[in-house]
Parts: sequence; C-alpha cells; structure tokens
Amino acid sequence: MSTIHNKRITPGQKPDWLKVPLPSGPTVVGLEKTLRERGLHTVCEEAKCPNMGECWAGGTATFMVLGDTCTRGCRFCAVKTHSEGTPVDADEPEKVAEAVVAMGLKYVVLTMVDRDDLPDGGAGHVAATIRAIKRRQPDMLVEALVGDWLVSERQTQTGAQMIQTVLDAGPDVYAHNIETVLRLTPRVRDYRCSYVRSLATLRTAKELRPDVVTKSSLMLGLGESDREVEQAMDDLREHGVDVVTFGQYLRPTLLHLPVREHLTPARFQALEARAMTKGFLYVAAGPLVRSSYKAAEFYLAGMIRQRRELDAAHAAIATPTPESV
Repeated sequence: MSTIHNKRITPGQKPDWLKVPLPSGPTVVGLEKTLRERGLHTVCEEAKCPNMGECWAGGTATFMVLGDTCTRGCRFCAVKTHSEGTPVDADEPEKVAEAVVAMGLKYVVLTMVDRDDLPDGGAGHVAATIRAIKRRQPDMLVEALVGDWLVSERQTQTGAQMIQTVLDAGPDVYAHNIETVLRLTPRVRDYRCSYVRSLATLRTAKELRPDVVTKSSLMLGLGESDREVEQAMDDLREHGVDVVTFGQYLRPTLLHLPVREHLTPARFQALEARAMTKGFLYVAAGPLVRSSYKAAEFYLAGMIRQRRELDAAHAAIATPTPESV
C-alpha cells in the first residue's frame, strides 16, 4: 500500500480539514423539534456529527432505537453504558415512522444500542421499526445498522435467528461495523465484541438474503498499520461485504481512547482507491466520513432504486399479457 503513505499528522491540535462549523440553521432547529416532540434519539446528535446539517438537508438521518443506554462499553463511543438498558418504548417504531415522514427523509439509517439484556437482543424491535416505516412510506430506503447479536445468558434466540428477524422486515441495506482492525479490537471495543464474530454476522446476513446490500465501517487513527487496514478490507470482501466506509477517529472525551494519528485527506483518497480495487460496490473514505454518511447513502439509494426498476421490468416480461395467452 505504498500509495497510502503520505505525510503523517501527529496528534494534538486538530488539523484544518477537521475544523468545520457546528450544524445550525432553521432546518436543523426544525428537525430537532420534530425529534424532541417524539422523544427520539439520533446518532447524528449523540455523536455531535459535523455532517448533521448537510445530511438532514439532503434527506438522510440516523435514528438510534432501543434507548440511549448501551449494555456494552466500547472505548471509542460516547453513548451511555450500563448492564441494563432503559425500558423499551413499545411506541418507538411508530414514533420513528412519524418522524421520518415529518422530516421528509428519503433514506433512513436505523442503528441501535446493544441490548444484551433482552431475550432477542432487540432484533424484534428493530424489525418492527423497519416495518412501521415501510407501511407509512413503502418506497423509503432503510438501512439497518445493527449489533453482532452476541448470544448472552439472557437471550433465547441464536444469532442467526436475530439476523433473520431483521432481514424479514425488509431492510434495503444490512450494516454492522467492525470498527477497527483485528489487533486493536480488544483495546478499542468492549470485551464482548469480536472481530471474527462481526465478520461472521455480515456473512450470515448475506447468506440468508443474498440480495441485501451489506456494509461495514472502520475508524482510522487508532494506531493501525496500512497492512492491517488492507487485511481488514480483504476480510470484509471474503465475507461478502459490498460497501465500506473509512473515517477519522475523533476522541469524544478525555475518558476515551486518544487519537494516535490524524490521517490526511490525501491518504484517505489513496485508501479509497485501493479499496475499490478489492471489488467493493462503493467506498467512502475521508476525515469526516462516518458509517452513516450522505455520500454513501446517496450512492446506495441510486443503486437500490435501479435494482428495483430492473426487477419490476423483469417481472413484467415474465408475466404473460392477455394477448400472449
């Protein structure tokens, strides 16, 4: 990966390319009001994402379901953590669907906190939310960004059953993030997370529903090597992953892992070019790219709609007309 080696930026003051204005304006204020009225959470807000205003204005948003408390404690994540999640709001699926319509969205990402304390890991709730959205707006494109479905002593379903539950609801994209390279996984992610299991989750989704688009994401700047990033790309492709995104890790608080390196935009561009040679359908790479990112979602929306049109055309050809009978 010699093309990826450019000048390295050491940690410290953020480089200029990471300095962006906070999301603001009437669009952001109005959409925030819509969310607060329904007691909903978005990762866009929880992570203080600098792309929030751009994405919302462009018709995409990422909702976080199953509460705002995760049962795992990854060392890069600012979401609250506890051994017990908050009580599940049975009305949340309909509230999310209402908000999607009110916000005029075109592409919705549903992510979740890990809920190892629930019998099905929260899979049924995610599925119910997808169905609620599709009932209100059948042509809405929905990406399910879900956990690894670790089977804990409290759970009564297998990981494959939980994945199938989500897939049966009809998401257009099935996403799960490996987050980092193999070597750094024990230091970066919760001890219950596994690089190997994350890959297996993505492969299982593809095997259960070959037509679904699978997607994953890595944060860079945590001390990974170029060779390790390339190995992660190869591992993702070997497990049937179609789309990958790469972004810069940004430390949310002093209690979280420090940034080891700020990658330059040039290095991200070279990384994107290298990943495309691996056969991914699409790659988004850049300092401000996140797993839910408007550019990737815009591409996926176009691709999925084109697939739908082709399927409809093939169905029309296969259906005999009265004249041909």
